[in-house]
Amino acid sequence: MKKPVKKNPLNSDLIKIAEAKHHDPFSVLGRHTNRNKTTITAYLPNAETVSIVGQKVAMQRIAGTDFFQTNTVPKTLEKHYQFEITDKSGLYYEQYDPYAFGTQLPEFDQHLFSEGRHWHIYKKLGAHLHTIEGISGVLFTVWAPNAGRVSIVSEYNNWDGRCHPMRSLGGSGIWEIFIPGLAVGCLYKFEILNRDTQQIHTKTDPYGQQFEFRPQTASSVVNEEGYQWKDKHWIDKRIKHNWLNEAMSIYEVHLGSWKRDSQGNFLSYRDLAHQLVEYVENLGFTHIELLPITEHPLDASWGYQTTGYFAPSSRHGNADEFRYFVDYCHEHNIGVLLDWVPAHFPKDDFALARFDGSSLYEHEDPRKGEHRDWGTLIYNYSRNEVKNFLLSSAYFWIEEFHLDGLRVDAVASMLYLDYSREENDWLPNMYGGNENLEAIDFLRELNTVTHEQHPGTVVIAEESTSWPQVTRPTWTGGLGFSMKWNMGWMHDMLSYMQQDPVHRRHHHDQLTFGMLYAFTENFVLPFSHDEVVHGKGSMLSKMPGDEWQKFANLRLLYTFMFTYPGKKLLFMGCEFAQGTEWNFNQALDWYIMDYSFHQGMHTLVKDLNHMYVNHPALFQHDFDNQGFEWIDCHDVEQSIISYTRKTENETLIVILNFTPVPRENYRIGVPESGTYFEIFNSDSEYYAGTNTGNGQVYTEETPWMNQDQSVNLTIPPLAGIVLKR
Repeated sequence: MKKPVKKNPLNSDLIKIAEAKHHDPFSVLGRHTNRNKTTITAYLPNAETVSIVGQKVAMQRIAGTDFFQTNTVPKTLEKHYQFEITDKSGLYYEQYDPYAFGTQLPEFDQHLFSEGRHWHIYKKLGAHLHTIEGISGVLFTVWAPNAGRVSIVSEYNNWDGRCHPMRSLGGSGIWEIFIPGLAVGCLYKFEILNRDTQQIHTKTDPYGQQFEFRPQTASSVVNEEGYQWKDKHWIDKRIKHNWLNEAMSIYEVHLGSWKRDSQGNFLSYRDLAHQLVEYVENLGFTHIELLPITEHPLDASWGYQTTGYFAPSSRHGNADEFRYFVDYCHEHNIGVLLDWVPAHFPKDDFALARFDGSSLYEHEDPRKGEHRDWGTLIYNYSRNEVKNFLLSSAYFWIEEFHLDGLRVDAVASMLYLDYSREENDWLPNMYGGNENLEAIDFLRELNTVTHEQHPGTVVIAEESTSWPQVTRPTWTGGLGFSMKWNMGWMHDMLSYMQQDPVHRRHHHDQLTFGMLYAFTENFVLPFSHDEVVHGKGSMLSKMPGDEWQKFANLRLLYTFMFTYPGKKLLFMGCEFAQGTEWNFNQALDWYIMDYSFHQGMHTLVKDLNHMYVNHPALFQHDFDNQGFEWIDCHDVEQSIISYTRKTENETLIVILNFTPVPRENYRIGVPESGTYFEIFNSDSEYYAGTNTGNGQVYTEETPWMNQDQSVNLTIPPLAGIVLKR
């Protein structure tokens, strides 16, 4: 005899809710009126009994399910009502019904976001403390247009995606839900149902402003209004700041390996503020540049494979502690720059990759959407919402953390569709070329928005090719960056310095070639982290010769950098000539500061910085040819170059000897007669040099090098000197 089929007590909508597959849960859950009959429906998988607070109304469980319903709804019931719940463990609590609240994200915000023009979208998407008619909680919103269902999973609901499915806001692709009672510190993720495959993925919040300490990946609700800034004077001054004609000497830092505590743990942002600022201030650097502290899962990526574009890494503390770090820097007149990575993102399943089951942030075709070399994905810059995500991230760091600028990583990889690709592994643009037109438009918009909205801040490109007008205004066809790294000068100089001095006369053009293009862009001269990793050795180990010559060569190289046109950047450890390659997994080798050569290098960098910032001739005309003139660039046989750095009110004379042979009775022509003082000598005994030098010299009426007067000098070995009249 056939057994009778047990009738399912649920209609199709309730079945979809129970299976966490309903696209519009707000149409089912909460209070609904149909033909003068009002019903309240709740889906509470962990509840044993449910009733409505303040009303003698018990919710009835639909037999065999976790649905609770009542048709007895008093007309006096408040719009936002609460449930009395006793859960299956016997715990009693009260909570508002989140399905009793209407749409919270205004259509105007949705519209701006879909157009890619909502610079403050980070204040709308993500998780934010929110109050509705006196009821406080957290409003969650996320962009996932191709999802079949999105839920909040958190500590609050035992990470159960059935409990809080979100409302779809239609064509915008945004989902939202307001959950009363949640507060700062609540951990959460988004659970996303793939509409096509029905697979479920749990994702961190793309707009999350705090994350768990790795390897955990949940986002955390933050208090965005808690920190009281003290740097108004700095910000007001920055607005009027003319960085083009001011000194900028940047200390590039990886916070995780600058120093560590006695147990080898990361220092906190507060500890770093006090220790790092004191150190940098003493050395005379004007800015700190941070390798990405945007949240990232893998230490070995140094932060360049970012998963949290709106969150400082929890390795060193929370967001307000990072604000304290920036504030403290500004209090001590030190600017803060951040390495920022809009070129690519990692494939980690918990983050942006195939976020809603589709290639949402990236391109579907790997010929356009994947960096083979790096194992990362490339943003789809043609999509307004993706572009808006990145633009608002840049805006966020400058506005919410008061950063003074961004250094944009891997710009060359963004500009070229065939960057580091095999011949048939890329797709040309609409005109058949290799230029990434969408990325170019994005970079121009990034620079336009940043400079318009935050005057005085800078955006610096790490761009290693000959792409024209990187630092020229967008309205002239440029990309609009403030500055770019001078990779050509850096490579030429390191190649030249690695030559044995006896052979340098055959490579003299590497010293002088850079001046042919020095003023075509606004350049930063970088000796960065990239030059001291991956088997390249330390800056010191690149130098030829015995120990003395190695240090003398490096002192000479730094002297050339600090007297050559362009802003300056030096990676941590290079200032005291760390002997080994940089290791991200441990602190710098601070113990070597006990040795005289390393102490001398440290003192040299300090004195170079102070000379640089105190002499406008060394920075006022960094980006135009008014500030530089060769005295002699042709002394190939002796490997000596000489030039002037000047302003209308000051002229400095620089002579650099790239051989270990001291040159006595070396005559150069000078523009003015009088007494010249040697204000800097990299061979000074203070720097562990031989102390060969000049003190002061007097001009002679001996015409030389097209000048009416000249001076007779002693040029120390492997050294540079600077003279001032």
